[in-house]
Amino acid sequence: MKVGFISLGCSKNLVVTEEMIGLFKKHKYDIVSDPSEADILLINTCGFIESAKDEGIKTILEMADYKEDKCKYLIVTGCLVERYEDELRKEIPEVDLFISIRNYDKLWEKIDDLINSKNDKDKLNYKDRVITTGDVMAYLKIAEGCSNYCTYCAIPYIQGKYVSRKYEDIIDEAKRLASRGIKELVVIAQDTTKYGYDLYGKGRLPELLNDLCKIDGIEWIR
Repeated sequence: MKVGFISLGCSKNLVVTEEMIGLFKKHKYDIVSDPSEADILLINTCGFIESAKDEGIKTILEMADYKEDKCKYLIVTGCLVERYEDELRKEIPEVDLFISIRNYDKLWEKIDDLINSKNDKDKLNYKDRVITTGDVMAYLKIAEGCSNYCTYCAIPYIQGKYVSRKYEDIIDEAKRLASRGIKELVVIAQDTTKYGYDLYGKGRLPELLNDLCKIDGIEWIR
């Protein structure tokens, strides 16, 4: 089967989409860029601000039209689902599966159950990630969520509290990216300066950047 992906919103969302692409490739699905060729369409949405919500709904409706042709399954994930799942279910019944951020640990189980009814429990994994930003640059995500609760921002309510990734996992992913020819890493999180405090009791961003600079093949870090 062929799968098409649409990633909306921030660079963190793009990294998740790349991991999703890797998961499908691992299970021998073909990835296509033309929605008209896809048996499965997956939209990874953003719901941060009103314009992102509007863009997400517009995109879902546009992709739903392909169900009149070749597309058998329409899957929607991401922040929009996390924030408005009940409303989306009522208003857009063409969607076969909604998966919120908090259910990403069961993502493949839910997808496989929808398509094959096999209840496969495979998970998203940075080791299977497919880079979509070219041959030179890749995003390197170091944390999820946010604990600042600024009055103007909904991210903590959508993605949950700030959770740092394990130090060794970040270094391992960076080395894997370097071995694939990536030369520039863009370090991303909702609040990069808070990296490590929740997991190690102290900030470890300077130490992390130091170690990333030591990786053979990595020439730029932003």
